[in-house]
Amino acid sequence: MISHCSAARALGAALLLTATPALAQDLVISNWDGYMAPDAIDNFNAQTGASAELVLHGTNEEIMGKLIASKGVGYDVVFVSSPFAEVLNNLGLAETLDPAKLPNMANLYAEAMQLPHDPANTFSVPYAWGTTGLCYRSDLVDSPTSWNDLLKPSEDVAGKTTMLATDRWLLAAGQLALGYSVNETDADKMAEVRDLLVEAKGTLLAYDDTTFFSKLVSGEAELVQAWDGWCNYGIAENADIKYMIPSEGSDLWVDTMVILSASENKDAAYAFVNYVLDADNHRWAANNILYKVPNEAAMAGIGEDLIAAFPNMGIAPADMLKFEQLRDVGVAQRDYSRLVSEIKAAN
Repeated sequence: MISHCSAARALGAALLLTATPALAQDLVISNWDGYMAPDAIDNFNAQTGASAELVLHGTNEEIMGKLIASKGVGYDVVFVSSPFAEVLNNLGLAETLDPAKLPNMANLYAEAMQLPHDPANTFSVPYAWGTTGLCYRSDLVDSPTSWNDLLKPSEDVAGKTTMLATDRWLLAAGQLALGYSVNETDADKMAEVRDLLVEAKGTLLAYDDTTFFSKLVSGEAELVQAWDGWCNYGIAENADIKYMIPSEGSDLWVDTMVILSASENKDAAYAFVNYVLDADNHRWAANNILYKVPNEAAMAGIGEDLIAAFPNMGIAPADMLKFEQLRDVGVAQRDYSRLVSEIKAAN
């Protein structure tokens, strides 16, 4: 497994660069558990003089509910997936970014400055990105080629498949299989997606966002829908687990950092985002959570052995941008939620 030592050395070196003026401000950062270095907050505080605190959220929906209810008050920086960052911006809850306060954005790939949800990164900064595809046991099933291999599995694979439970990614599998946009809102087309996913439900072992790779390792599941980084957790335990993007394509998912417009500690919030974008700090995510990061300077420093062990780590940014991002679909989100409820309630 990947060592934490390199990240620790990098962060330790960063501590030596203490020329930044002290930021004696409280700072509340909300992120998913385990999504950045365990000592990142302590090191940031030591480096800047800030008093940052990390709070955890389990899902985008969980933190969005809190942010919308409080109008962002009580938070300074949040990590959310790009469609949710877009919602925050549309609600006026995201700070319009001053690039002069984020000099480490120069480390980002050019493609990371062209993301459709936020060209030029005016309200969000990408933290990690990747694709959603099929993760499978190559020693137990034939190599899949299509989303239909998951949605209409062969008799010997039926009952050994899982799909992501999160609304947008669950629907995306059906949308892509039918050749539709992952942001499709036409009612008739979305009814087709619902019917396809209801049919698929009858063949599933489970909807599963968090333990599907363990099911692959144990052999309980043989073919699952997966974010590429999570598939890597399975690959790390069993080299027979593989990841592939179906012929109909994938979505380009992007997790972002957003500074809240209600933040009363914006200088410290900018300093934190800029701290994460430091090449050595950002590399921790690639080396340890096995997700690609949109930081060219950081990715240049990962080992070739990492890409050899986890080939999806080597997908080029230009190739990822060929896939469509999930976007804020506005009022159609209510229809999405209703369709997912119908799918999951179906017998």
